[in-house]
Amino acid sequence: MRRGSRGGPTPRRTPSTPPSRRGPGISPRRSPRSSPRRPPQRQQPAEEAGHRRRRRYRPGQRALLEIRKYQKSTQLLIQKLPFARVVREICLEFTRGVDMQWQAMALLALQEAAEAFLVHLMEDAYLCAIHAKRVTLYPKDIQLARRIRGIHEGLG
Repeated sequence: MRRGSRGGPTPRRTPSTPPSRRGPGISPRRSPRSSPRRPPQRQQPAEEAGHRRRRRYRPGQRALLEIRKYQKSTQLLIQKLPFARVVREICLEFTRGVDMQWQAMALLALQEAAEAFLVHLMEDAYLCAIHAKRVTLYPKDIQLARRIRGIHEGLG
């Protein structure tokens, strides 16, 4: 604890180095040690100075991260407006040009069912690919999964 902090005048210190020997940037009251110390800055190569290096993932690692991310999520993956346009277009084909109105909740229910169907189909198709000792999903895996499901679950 300093003596001068309780009140009363504090004695002045005289610098140990005479002013003639001090450098031009050092004031007589402060020593170089009293300035705040900074940790030494790491020198970056010229190519890294502008931006941080992006993390490189091993092949297939990014896909696995995306799979885990989307398996945890509960939101719909197909955008609502494009899905609604496709539904209305298909509806026009079956009603011979008669434009039908769709409630928002009906479109949402249809989209939930469509996404659930697609996810289940992809799971089955991927099992077919694994059975064939592959990790790549081919159209023939999807066709086989639909054929094994039968006429009701495979939609034809």
